[in-house]
Amino acid sequence: MAYQIIYKKRFSNKLVKLLEYLEKHWGSKVAIDFLNKLDKRTTTLRMQPFIGKPSEINPAIRTILISKQNRLYYKCSNSTVIILNMYDTRLNPKKNPY
Repeated sequence: MAYQIIYKKRFSNKLVKLLEYLEKHWGSKVAIDFLNKLDKRTTTLRMQPFIGKPSEINPAIRTILISKQNRLYYKCSNSTVIILNMYDTRLNPKKNPY
């Protein structure tokens, strides 16, 4: 059974900012490659939503790596996967709310 993916506004805003940054500083190819990685991860989550590691703070929230620098946080509810946020792995881990 394929799960439905729902994107929270916080995630969408962060994604837009990240794509703008990647395109400005690294070029459109890097931004497109990142989108392709994200698409592969969301496709995987659609088919296997419990593949991610549970968060240490809140076990209902799971995490999956998109790239070396970005981690995706989501939760599963009935037949939906709710994409909550994306967090830069290079930032202070104590500031990570998940």
